Amino acid sequence: MTSTTPQSAQPDLLYSQDEDALRAAVRDLLADHCDPAGVIAGTESGAPYDRAAWKALADGMGLAGLLVPEERGGQGATHREAAVVLEELGRSVAPVPYLTSAVVATEALLACDADDLLAELASGRRIGVLAVALSVAPGGAHTTVRAEGGVLHGELTGIADAAAADVLLVPAEDGGLYAVDAQAATVTPQVSLDLTRPVAKVVLDAAPARRVGDAGPAVRRALRAGAALLASEQLGLAEWSLTETVRYLKERKQFNRPVGGFQALKHRLAQLWLETVSARAAARNAADALATGSADADVAVALAQAYAAPVAVHAAEEALQLHAGIGMTWEHPVHLYLKRAKADSIAYGTAGRHREALAGLVDLQAP
Repeated sequence: MTSTTPQSAQPDLLYSQDEDALRAAVRDLLADHCDPAGVIAGTESGAPYDRAAWKALADGMGLAGLLVPEERGGQGATHREAAVVLEELGRSVAPVPYLTSAVVATEALLACDADDLLAELASGRRIGVLAVALSVAPGGAHTTVRAEGGVLHGELTGIADAAAADVLLVPAEDGGLYAVDAQAATVTPQVSLDLTRPVAKVVLDAAPARRVGDAGPAVRRALRAGAALLASEQLGLAEWSLTETVRYLKERKQFNRPVGGFQALKHRLAQLWLETVSARAAARNAADALATGSADADVAVALAQAYAAPVAVHAAEEALQLHAGIGMTWEHPVHLYLKRAKADSIAYGTAGRHREALAGLVDLQAP
């Protein structure tokens, strides 16, 4: 399903029938596997990843290989379809390594000559993670390790979903990107605000490694795709926060009338709706730019992250406050959304970092 839209054409931000059908299928699946009570229970269990949900997404629906061409073992779809999946994953705060494996690690391998490993990630048989800190922005500096005689030595921190990985893609000082079996590394959990996407420290002590390509272009490509499609996850977070808050305020009554009828709250919800639909436009534009190979893809990605990150945080904060006392309880899932939104706001670069990048891309100098 490769797009043939010419680079000069205006982006089509509307959802196609196929994308709507994909959304419905993913939403139904997640309703069965990632109900709020189950996600909360998973974070308390010390095993936050939902293996059943991942198997259903990756093996049952084949979604792990959306970005991989059919001739390389994937589904041959585009970033637009992957963005739809991430919207739904954000809506349910699903504890699955889709962004890190099916997007970031997959994009890194697409820039390399490792079709066997790429096919394994596309099938969902293995989970891959790019061993670059979650906070690193596209084009940003990142930590590397030492390669010596086919083994790697070094320590990397802040690696998202490393605990779930079967294979780690590790950039080294010699400029290579190396594949390392996760069992050959020591993975230690680190304190993470978002319990549904934990980070970890990875220590490599003479870990056997296979060079799969050049780290520079692979890491840049992977982080750009991660930042672009993270905006769709943030959109899903914001949409859930708005929808659930509106629903709650229609049900909750004060002075014998629905709280949602109070003018001050109407204004807050209207502002949040405006921000959310604008975030949808920015996120869709970024996904479409990558799907069509637009010359303005870097601008679209920077714009999406600069806008969507604060919108997701604002939406989750409003949801928490407007749910009042019940929103402050552990049993209510709104805290999961606020934590994910906060963690996402520094993932693949902060909004400020992307605004700086955007200013440089459009030649807008600071005063």
